[in-house]
Amino acid sequence: MHTATTAPRVRPASKGSARSRFLKWLRRIHGWLGLWGAIAGLLFGLTGIFQNHRAVMRIPLPPPTRSSVQLTVPPEAQQSPKAMAAWLRQSLKLSHAPARVSREPAQAVAWGDETVQQPEHWQIRFSGPNTLLDAEYWAGASDVKVTRVEHNIIGVIENLHRSNGMSPVWILLADTFGGAMILLSITGVILWSELNKRRLIGFTIFAASTIAILSAAASSF
Repeated sequence: MHTATTAPRVRPASKGSARSRFLKWLRRIHGWLGLWGAIAGLLFGLTGIFQNHRAVMRIPLPPPTRSSVQLTVPPEAQQSPKAMAAWLRQSLKLSHAPARVSREPAQAVAWGDETVQQPEHWQIRFSGPNTLLDAEYWAGASDVKVTRVEHNIIGVIENLHRSNGMSPVWILLADTFGGAMILLSITGVILWSELNKRRLIGFTIFAASTIAILSAAASSF
């Protein structure tokens, strides 16, 4: 006589186990984001401290090195600010394009009791993480004044923080740092709450109140 066997019933996954798997997966994501965000925290945290103290309670740091030189300008570079910028980039062997090119038109200015005609004024800036070049030229002159500023290591790190003179690759990389910090905040809140409705509601109220207070404080200035 054969005994009939019944197949074991497959129980559907409970909500608790689904939540547990989701939180486990979220912890892994949070950990990897934390590793990437730690690099950003070291860089942007250090430069943030120095920038906070740039006006009040200054941290004593060695000043950047400045030097100036007068360069003779060929006739073809005197045609326009764009031509001047191209000539400077080639003659000074600069790898990056100018960060700023400004052109102030000729105008009449007061000089004592008289009025004199001031020629057109060009300003061209080349900005890099460790070097800043400012060129100043008066239309019709045979030379241009170029001022070079060499930043110290703190200045270089601060330029990295602000993406001054950096390539689009660095800017996108810095964006990933910012994105990692945002995702760390979101995943951290979720892990703290463990998807508990009371905790999520409490955090939402707390966050909304904080934003309202900061907005009210900002509008009062």
